[in-house]
Amino acid sequence: MNKKIIAIVPAAGLGKRFGAAVKKTFFSLNGAPLLIHALKRLHNEDCIAEIIPVLGEKDIESGFQLVKEYNLSKVKRIAPGGPERQDSIYNALKLLQRHGIGPDDIVLIHDGVRPFIPKGLIERLVSGLKAFDGVVPGVPVKETLKEVNEEGVVISTVNRARFRSIQTPQAFSFEVIMKAYDRAYAEGFYATDDAALVEKVGGKVKIIQGSPSNIKVTIPEDLEMVECLLNRENTIRR
Repeated sequence: MNKKIIAIVPAAGLGKRFGAAVKKTFFSLNGAPLLIHALKRLHNEDCIAEIIPVLGEKDIESGFQLVKEYNLSKVKRIAPGGPERQDSIYNALKLLQRHGIGPDDIVLIHDGVRPFIPKGLIERLVSGLKAFDGVVPGVPVKETLKEVNEEGVVISTVNRARFRSIQTPQAFSFEVIMKAYDRAYAEGFYATDDAALVEKVGGKVKIIQGSPSNIKVTIPEDLEMVECLLNRENTIRR
């Protein structure tokens, strides 16, 4: 494949719901910061040429120290974070633009607080871009979904079979995702994931099967699940 694959890893958020004294991305898990677990997974993917973490301005120096400590040679640059996740990713995209990324090169956007990337997922994401403008992993919704009003009164019960809970990494060509971000900022539009911005400009997004183990650490209880998965993985390797 001649197309370069670059991973952007937003990790500049404060993690308010996490409620710890240490920023969530730097919280120690099995002896290493949570962010490092995610970066190492990406670093071990042969197809990925470069990884660009996005950190708060005050954390960039510490970020480079961690990159050196864990020998993450694919991390050559760190982008500065913005007020919101979308701002952080836009900063990373503009950094790539300034350094001459090709329009057909592939951008993976992966949450820095998702330490597991299922084996083979990235290959399936990239392969799907041959027919779609974006490819994202998702899992079926298990619980019943009800729409409620501001008072919490049920308006309707929706068919959960038509819904998916969306994960990362999400894959796009640079041209597609940059166009979507430029349009979003021109219109003042913010979304909770990158695929929504591509959808907004008429892009066709495909959802492929994700994994229950691809956990996003949002609250402290999520760490317990991630730690169990890491311990089980280490046991299997022995």
